[in-house]
Amino acid sequence: MSALRWGRGAAGLGWALRSRSRPGPPAEEGTLGGIWGPRRSSSASPCEQDRRKDWGHAELLEVLEARVRQLQAESVSEVTVKKVDVARLPENAGGGGGFQPPRKVLMGPCGRWAEKLNREKRTMQKRKERLEVKLEMQAEQLARKLQPKPLRVEPQLQHGPLADCLRRFTHGIPESPWEEQLAQVLQETPQRLSHEEEQALVRRKRRRRAEAQPAGPQPAGPQLTGPQQKLLSFLECCLLTGHLPLAHHVLVTHHSRPRKQRLLTLAMYNTVMLGWARQGSFKGLVYVFFMVKDAGLTPDLVSYAAALQCMGRLDQDVHTIRRCLQQMTQDGLQLQGLFTGVALSEEERAALLKAVVKAKPTFSPPPRPPPPVNTSTLLREVYAKDGTVSYPKLHLPLKTLQGLFQQQLRMELGTTVYVESVEKASPMTKEVVKARKTLKNLRVQWEAALHQVLQETKASLAREAHEGHPTLYPHLCLLSEQEFVQMLMQALQALPAQGESLLSLAHQLGMRAFNRHVVHSKQLNKQVQALEQHYMQYLHLLASDTQVAEPCLPRQYWEALGVPEAPPVQPWPLPVLVQLGKQLAEMLVQAVQMPRSLAAPQGACRLIPVLYHVYSFRSYRQIGILKPHPAFTQLLAAAAEPTLTFEAVDMPMLCPPLPWTSPHAGAFLLSPTKLMRAADGTMQHQHLLECCPPAALHGALDALTQLGNCAWRVNGHLLDLVLELFRAKGCSHLGVPPPPSEAPRPPECRLPPGTPPAHKAEVRRELARCLKVAREMHSLRAEALYRLSLAHHLRHCVFWLPHNMDFRGRTYPCPPHFNHLGGDLARALLQFAEGRPLGPHGLDWLKIHLVNLTGLKKRESLQARLAFANEVMDDILDSADQPMTGRKWWMEAEEPWQALACCMEIAGAVRTPDPAAYVSHLPVHQDGSCNGLQHYAALGRDSVGAASVNLMPSDLPQDVYSGVAAQVEIFRRQDAEQGQRVAQVLEGFVSRKVVKQTVMTVVYGVTRYGGRLQIEKRLRELSDFPQEYVWEASHYLVRQVFNSLQEMFSSTRAIQNWLTESARLISHVGSAVEWVTPLGIPVIQPYHQDSKFVVKGGIQSLTCSSSKDSSQKPNTLKQKNGFPPNFIHSLDSSHMMLTALHCYRKGLTFVSVHDCFWTHAADVPVMNQWRHADGALTDDVVTWLEDLELELGQHGCDKVGVSIGKQWH
Repeated sequence: MSALRWGRGAAGLGWALRSRSRPGPPAEEGTLGGIWGPRRSSSASPCEQDRRKDWGHAELLEVLEARVRQLQAESVSEVTVKKVDVARLPENAGGGGGFQPPRKVLMGPCGRWAEKLNREKRTMQKRKERLEVKLEMQAEQLARKLQPKPLRVEPQLQHGPLADCLRRFTHGIPESPWEEQLAQVLQETPQRLSHEEEQALVRRKRRRRAEAQPAGPQPAGPQLTGPQQKLLSFLECCLLTGHLPLAHHVLVTHHSRPRKQRLLTLAMYNTVMLGWARQGSFKGLVYVFFMVKDAGLTPDLVSYAAALQCMGRLDQDVHTIRRCLQQMTQDGLQLQGLFTGVALSEEERAALLKAVVKAKPTFSPPPRPPPPVNTSTLLREVYAKDGTVSYPKLHLPLKTLQGLFQQQLRMELGTTVYVESVEKASPMTKEVVKARKTLKNLRVQWEAALHQVLQETKASLAREAHEGHPTLYPHLCLLSEQEFVQMLMQALQALPAQGESLLSLAHQLGMRAFNRHVVHSKQLNKQVQALEQHYMQYLHLLASDTQVAEPCLPRQYWEALGVPEAPPVQPWPLPVLVQLGKQLAEMLVQAVQMPRSLAAPQGACRLIPVLYHVYSFRSYRQIGILKPHPAFTQLLAAAAEPTLTFEAVDMPMLCPPLPWTSPHAGAFLLSPTKLMRAADGTMQHQHLLECCPPAALHGALDALTQLGNCAWRVNGHLLDLVLELFRAKGCSHLGVPPPPSEAPRPPECRLPPGTPPAHKAEVRRELARCLKVAREMHSLRAEALYRLSLAHHLRHCVFWLPHNMDFRGRTYPCPPHFNHLGGDLARALLQFAEGRPLGPHGLDWLKIHLVNLTGLKKRESLQARLAFANEVMDDILDSADQPMTGRKWWMEAEEPWQALACCMEIAGAVRTPDPAAYVSHLPVHQDGSCNGLQHYAALGRDSVGAASVNLMPSDLPQDVYSGVAAQVEIFRRQDAEQGQRVAQVLEGFVSRKVVKQTVMTVVYGVTRYGGRLQIEKRLRELSDFPQEYVWEASHYLVRQVFNSLQEMFSSTRAIQNWLTESARLISHVGSAVEWVTPLGIPVIQPYHQDSKFVVKGGIQSLTCSSSKDSSQKPNTLKQKNGFPPNFIHSLDSSHMMLTALHCYRKGLTFVSVHDCFWTHAADVPVMNQWRHADGALTDDVVTWLEDLELELGQHGCDKVGVSIGKQWH
């Protein structure tokens, strides 16, 4: 009760204590007497006054007690005020003639107070009743909200006749309503729409025309918007998780609302129809057909396949099936297309065939087409049946390969691999034991908390889905809760101390969930058993102790086994991946907590979050970062756990990869792998591959299979030496990163008062430099830790590296951490698992290979290099015997670790009685001489440039980098004689190393700005060069390098300019630049205007930007600048693949690092026969360029080709 109300009550009480003895005149308006009566005279005896005072006190106490009880009741929101009884004094109190208050005085003021209290009591009671009613209503609403709503089945149609037709069949009782209804609805078309409805229908048809195409390889149409992608993914996942009624409910909800109906496409209707067909529910199928017709769409092959499949499962009467087939024919669809143009499982195909045969007994599905034959002139010899072939076989017997297959299968089914770390082990002190125990207990708590949060999130998303909104609920049902929890715990373990951007973490989690879902679905569909059966037969082609009837390529043998290809698993759209990953990351932030005592032992033991969401600036953008608490990072460091966790797809394979047979089948056994790697969400490359004739891709598919079939092993002796350095303090000169403890210490941040501003700026620059170096050292150390740990894990194993390619056709190993595309250290750790005897010339090639690795004798003949190797044989043997304590000659090489590995191989060979019989496992390299310039010289028929890059016969090998450096030196000497200061300063500093990177990259589109930065970096590495001239000297040298290249390669710049201008004209008309490589790989440049989408909600809204969206306009600048280097890269990859296929036909082991080819020492002469045979490839490219010039000329662009056309002949 407020003070004001209490004050008013006290004032009234004061008047109530004054009693009246006789009535007075009526009170006048506006006076207090009008309320309380006239004032009494105060002339009373003292005894009477005392009695009046006692009575007033008693009455006051009664009222105060009642008031206190009322206030107490209000404080607990409960009315408990008792009825106030006015106290009465005894009639003879204090004697027989005692004072007796008049009745009116007794019942007057006190009765009014009691009435007032009663009124307040009734008011509070009413408030209580209203509050109780309100709480009951809210509880009922919450219960209704928590209780799943009944799922809608019957749609609300916009078209009147269709709605009436549906109503009759829904509420009528014909004998077979849904079978008859399906036949009728297929013939129905919305008619007599209003003008607005017609316009809306036209817009919908125009938007959906591309999406209503038959299933199967189709050109890329307009891409779906973000909401459409999420809705389609929701429907598909509902079918996979058994939530078909929920998918139907959401589809009906969207269809019944005109605004949301605009999001629906025929593919969404077809998805739900296929679900009902698989369950044999005709009723649900007909409902969806009604919606399709109501939306103004025409059923396609997938729609009819669903209807006929359902009829086959239910064994419908022939009359209904015939009417369905007749309507399909009227819609212009062919019956054969149901079996050739729709991706169906074997079970679905059988149900479909059952229905069709019932209506047409003579029908038989089209037979499997004969294997297509590649007709490329470049590949004629590769696929020729005549002549002898000697395809290589593995060195392992069948039983061993079968055991390796089982190991790989278990690894992919487990999805994760635990690898022992090679970091120096910490001693098991009490602190380490305590930290590991604490971490173990915390993980148990975190897993329980994650289970609870995951269940709550799924329940919330399920309620939202029942409201008709597409959510992530079915995505979270694809995997078990335990799998999600393990995945999140692994992500927490791998989170770096400096944190990771929320967008990057969300994308990683989304991709891991998708990969696990694909593996899980293959288990459910019994594809694992079929794979095991066919793979065991496939191993007969590869095993060393088995023979096949006719030698053939792995792809051909796999296809001959008749392996049914399962329908390809479509990747989730990028918005769905990011949204799912973000949801999982937020659950991790919410659930994972730890006691504060770990961070501050003196404080209270309350829970604090392990992960914090903070913002940081990267360049000019502000990004959200999830950062672990420093106490958690310290706990991990103190525990020093000896294991690392890797995804199965990041590991080398333990058995030969699956042969590539199509754009979506090959490489890993179960894990999904793209044939053409591209940014997630980019579908244009996949569409091009699917539209390409299968035979056109045979060259690329077989080359990738051949590269992946090369078996590897780890060079154990070299690995021990590297681990010794790694566990010590590393060695930057040898490429072994030092530990973080060796990072430079930043200067003191506190400066004394009065420090000059220049000194403050210098301290800030030094601090930034130290932080940058520390971050770089941490990154390099982590990369080396992963590589060396995997090498140690695979030390005694044979393994394989499956390959795929980028959009230009350049090949890459799929495992990212340990492969032969790394630097010197990574390459030195790898050896061929199968050895070959050196033969008569193998030892010579080992020696030449060693000299090439040292970087010496670049312009000397092979005989001179061989003689030099024989001269330094003592140093070679000393390096092999005492690599860390001897003369250390190998450490001065350009590639020291590879040189050391070669020294050990040479020592082993020369110390055997018969070096020709020595079995060598070392790969010998044959590197290209600036392949980019070679291609330009060949295209331009430039004889001078061709001689500089060894395309012309010569007694001595030419080194184009040394040639450019010599030409630059001529220009520098001329300028120095004229008194140019920078030219005089550069005397003695113009070397091959300074100009090499710029010369190598200029043909790939490097600009003068980029070339200047490259040369500046090389000049800063020269300790005796005056650093104050670095900026001016780099400007001078890059200009002279470009001038030298223009003079030495007269046609190169002209061809580059022509290609650049062609790309500008193509992109100017709204098209991306596309071409087909000589081996048949379709290429499209993925450079478009940026498109953005936002994933809203949660701890942060994520804005994702992509320049790969083909629905956007091409980015003219990137298209024209990227065309020349991408075009040359595609030629380079075609040359490599062609060489690989020829070497495989000859039985050679062959791998490559782009333009650097590897094989056994004994097989180098055979490989070189095909390495130089690229004349036919160049002729094909020239023909293609002539066609491009002709096409541009037809569009009024013939002026582009005038300057270059003559140089092609």
